[in-house]
Amino acid sequence: MVPGFTRRTALLAAGAILAAPHVARAQAQRLRLTLDWAFQSPNAFALLAREKGYFREAGIDVTIDRGQGSGGVPVALAGGSYDMGYADLNPAIRFMAENPDRGIVAVAVLHDRSPLCAIVRADGPIRTPKDLEGKRLAAPDFDAGRQLFPAFAKAAGIDASRVTFISVTPALREPMLVRREADGVTGFVTTSALALKGIGLDHPAQRVMMYYDHGLNLYGGAILTTRAFLERNPAIVRGAAAALMKGFRETVRNGQEMIDTLRRVEPLTDVALERERHQLNLERVIMSDHVRANGLSSVDMTRLQTGIRAVEEAYNLQPRLQASQIYTPDFLPPAADRAI
Repeated sequence: MVPGFTRRTALLAAGAILAAPHVARAQAQRLRLTLDWAFQSPNAFALLAREKGYFREAGIDVTIDRGQGSGGVPVALAGGSYDMGYADLNPAIRFMAENPDRGIVAVAVLHDRSPLCAIVRADGPIRTPKDLEGKRLAAPDFDAGRQLFPAFAKAAGIDASRVTFISVTPALREPMLVRREADGVTGFVTTSALALKGIGLDHPAQRVMMYYDHGLNLYGGAILTTRAFLERNPAIVRGAAAALMKGFRETVRNGQEMIDTLRRVEPLTDVALERERHQLNLERVIMSDHVRANGLSSVDMTRLQTGIRAVEEAYNLQPRLQASQIYTPDFLPPAADRAI
């Protein structure tokens, strides 16, 4: 036995080690996290991070809830219903441009490209974005594709005043197109394209117009909070960002564990569908040349500023929001922990 290390000391030390997890749990800081949508493969990295204990290792007791659309996340954060959220960045830009005093800020950007799109029937008369004029698009009020449609319209040369939106619940959006009760839908390609396939309108029967293919080069999914929460709880924000980033990287590298986690949390998960959704997300949204070279959340502030201006102009807002107001890299994990 090491000198000075008595049997009693050893027993006390062993007891402290056994008790430590309980102490850590008692001292864990609570975090209320909202996602953008129902639990699906694009946001299940957060569930993976929770189930693998990454939040717990950071001293965080996290509650994760599904969302009702990216546009609702900044509203929920500003209203205090949640502390952090995962959502498309661009509705948050609009919210901040309209409410600069609410302090919404992104601490990580996970999608180098936006999943926003408009989808119409391939057998219909709509072949280009301009053809959407005079047509009806179905979407929930908080749908990010709907909220950012004016910016898409400006970039693509569409007269947005000639496009009619039909407000529907999320469950009714895609059926409206299948039943020809709407001419198209807006949303995330990873949500709407696969939902349409699931109810009989397979990919060849869809015409997908990605916003980034028509002049609106925006960033996508981001981890959001408020500056007030960030200033009060920097360690929680840093720990949560690291936990989420770790879960996200593992999901990108090997999606099977994420799918298994999703199925445990949501037993009715369609595994084949979620595998396809995950692959679509990788190809269309995550794995750009920029990300391969520079890693996740390597944000080009000039590009972000251009996106901010596009959103402001689309809503006839004064150009006052700066990129540094909507994004800070100060709470990111090291670059090595963000490489793909």
